[in-house]
Amino acid sequence: MSNTISAAMVKELRERTASGMMECKKALVEANGDMELAIENMRKAGLAKADKKSDRIAAEGIIGAKVSDDGKTVAIVDINCETDFVAKADDFVNFVNNVTAALLTSDVESDEQLLAMKLADGTVVDEVRRGLIAKLGENITVRRFHKYHTATGGTACYLHGKKIGVIVELAKADDELGKDIAMHIAASKPSCISDDQVSAELIEKEKEIFTAKAAESGKPADIIEKMIGGQITKFLAEITLLGQPFIKDDKLTVGKLLAAKGNNVLRFARIEVGEGIEKKEENFAEEVMAQVRGN
Repeated sequence: MSNTISAAMVKELRERTASGMMECKKALVEANGDMELAIENMRKAGLAKADKKSDRIAAEGIIGAKVSDDGKTVAIVDINCETDFVAKADDFVNFVNNVTAALLTSDVESDEQLLAMKLADGTVVDEVRRGLIAKLGENITVRRFHKYHTATGGTACYLHGKKIGVIVELAKADDELGKDIAMHIAASKPSCISDDQVSAELIEKEKEIFTAKAAESGKPADIIEKMIGGQITKFLAEITLLGQPFIKDDKLTVGKLLAAKGNNVLRFARIEVGEGIEKKEENFAEEVMAQVRGN
């Protein structure tokens, strides 16, 4: 250690930047021992690294979901990285948890506002994200989020591991029912709440498919019409929350369960990590080597 760069200075810089010892020593040497300049230079270098990785596919990650203490607000966020290895890293998990917690008390309505949102410690989401890219060596994206607030009803959330998350808003507060409904949505993946939310285009498309199949039966037109009607009814029951058999009691539909409880689901969001993203095929050995190389 040189006379101007002490071990204590390196230690302080490591604590303030969460960077490696050699990287901190180098930064201090280049800044002639100026701690604040070293931090600024490291931050600039980290942002440059983040920009270089911005076009890389991030289809792994975890979901964060949380209900406020009063049960009136619920938030869910999908934050992605490139490998499951990084998704399990403490720094990444803590980032997701901090963003989720901050969402509950923010007025964020857009993706841009989310990236500009301040976390509990005063740092900005996008700055922390880009710092993590430099530290962990992977592209990290805050892909999407939802937040519900109710003045008179209740909210609930459910996480299946960390890869599937659901949030629900109920007409009336009911923690147990809300969790059961959220769990059901995670497992059964309904497209919407009720029949009237299914687009006419989708119904017509399914009707065309059923009609083509029914025509092959050679049955009379009136019978075919009834067959098609039955198939459409079955189809709607399969894709709507209210029509699906409840996962804890398949003799009961979710609609009947809610009616028995005198409650309604007003809206829900289900997020699964990686859905809709074309993943890059990569074996585990290559994944580890990518981490070692810092690519």
